[in-house]
Amino acid sequence: MFTFVKSQAASLIATCADFGATILLVQVFGAWYGFGSVSGNVVGAVVHFTVSRHWVFAATHVPHGDQLWRYGVVWLGYIGLSFALLLGVTHYVEMNYVVAKMGVAIVLSVSYNYVLQKRFVFK
Repeated sequence: MFTFVKSQAASLIATCADFGATILLVQVFGAWYGFGSVSGNVVGAVVHFTVSRHWVFAATHVPHGDQLWRYGVVWLGYIGLSFALLLGVTHYVEMNYVVAKMGVAIVLSVSYNYVLQKRFVFK
């Protein structure tokens, strides 16, 4: 249970980096929210991998490259799901992209990321 709590804390830290990059790109630089979201996901992925490897799962005993390719596979799936859900929610529910992205991030963090990180990436 403690690993789950640490994982959610790491997700929160990564989400702050993700949202910061997304909002910066969209609100300050005028990028399309879909592009901003994917770019933010990449920033969040770098933060999340680093925090998860060193703190959440304490998995520095496994070679960096082995974890990195598995993490990349999981994160590409996350980016695809996140992008599709974000577009669907903003279009069909007509919700603000920041609110939609927050809801999508919460759902995917618990149902997708944690399970695959624990059982596939940092095992």
